[in-house]
Amino acid sequence: MTIEAAYDTAGSVKLLKESGKRDTAAIASRRAAEVYAMQILEEGVEDDAANFTRFLILSRHPSTTPPSTAGGSAQDAPMKTSVVFSLRNVPGALFKALSVFALRDLDLTKIESRPIPGKTWEYSFYLDFAGNIAEPVTARALDHLMEIATTMRVLGSYPRDVSGDGS
Repeated sequence: MTIEAAYDTAGSVKLLKESGKRDTAAIASRRAAEVYAMQILEEGVEDDAANFTRFLILSRHPSTTPPSTAGGSAQDAPMKTSVVFSLRNVPGALFKALSVFALRDLDLTKIESRPIPGKTWEYSFYLDFAGNIAEPVTARALDHLMEIATTMRVLGSYPRDVSGDGS
């Protein structure tokens, strides 16, 4: 078996349809099969029943006020903030950067590192944490991170999913 990546799941069905191959399959939604008039061979092939796709709304103007939630006020809605930063490649740099959140009891929900193209051994770190940039404790953590990081950008704050999956 050979696995081949496509630009998106529905696109993989489109490419398969256009190729005319009869010995190849694509993993995609039921809707993609319907749109491209393709046969569904098997459903439920994901390895995680809680598998889902997240979508973001991007804006040039930050919104730090969460939408109102059922049974609660907008101020009660939990928020998440995403940042990207880079550090000097020195011992303890990542520890120092992450400690600005630990010292303030801010819950990290995701961290990823990506190599910076053209810069050997240098990385960008993508971090999500529970908090809102409008909150003083979050603002202080980000100010502290700016003192440590060589670059930093706040990608924004947005409502946190509280469905129980921890994100």
